[in-house]
Amino acid sequence: MSQIYPEKKSSWLAREFKEYKILLRSIPSLTIAFFILSVICANLMANKELVSFKYCALDCGFVFSWIMFLCMDVICKRWGAKASIKVSLLALAVNLLVCGSFALLAKAPGMWGAFYDTESIEVNNALNSTFGGAWYVVLGSALAFIISSIINAVLNTAFGKMTKNNGFGAFAFRSYLSTIIAQFADNFIFALVVSKFFFGWTWTQVLICSAIGAVCELLCEVLFSGFGYKVVCNWEKENVGKEYFDFVQKNIEHNQKFAQNQ
Repeated sequence: MSQIYPEKKSSWLAREFKEYKILLRSIPSLTIAFFILSVICANLMANKELVSFKYCALDCGFVFSWIMFLCMDVICKRWGAKASIKVSLLALAVNLLVCGSFALLAKAPGMWGAFYDTESIEVNNALNSTFGGAWYVVLGSALAFIISSIINAVLNTAFGKMTKNNGFGAFAFRSYLSTIIAQFADNFIFALVVSKFFFGWTWTQVLICSAIGAVCELLCEVLFSGFGYKVVCNWEKENVGKEYFDFVQKNIEHNQKFAQNQ
């Protein structure tokens, strides 16, 4: 018989760890791969500006940031806010590991390929600086990402409970509203921690640039939200994640019975 029913003596931590493993087995690997890659790419490409004016700044990271929010929205729609936050924590851990690896390799001896094309030590140093990253940029990015991920998951679920149907309109309603708010929070926290304190941005610049970035990222998600909705529908039709839902339900029933016997 399957050991899906939690043991009474198992600790909360052990049950959570088992639930985490089942969750990662349940979510299609391609979705998790896109999610983690989008986080890493958004963090790296944030080093390059796309538009830069006094009250309008947009970096190339936004090209990837909307992907991670769309991934969070589809995960949240199918598996719930808790699952979305757990996968976000995994993506954050992998991103920090990659950032740490890049920082160490940037200090390693040797030249980048671009050095042999340009024979410029400045170019080589610039690449080391870009991939090595500054501690405050990594800190600001990590803090902004995890807080905005929690905001997105909680709001997405809350808005979902406000809808009476399960069609695309309901998916768009919960996804667009949660995304624009969470994206603004993500941009605001990063701009506050990094741009204001280390580059001297004004509050006006922080607020306006955060809002512009959130709108641009939302528009990108809107273009592909239909695809995200179809993915969720296919998951529901094919009952993807059944093992996870069974485990969670059994765990709830176990806790209820245990509470009644106390």
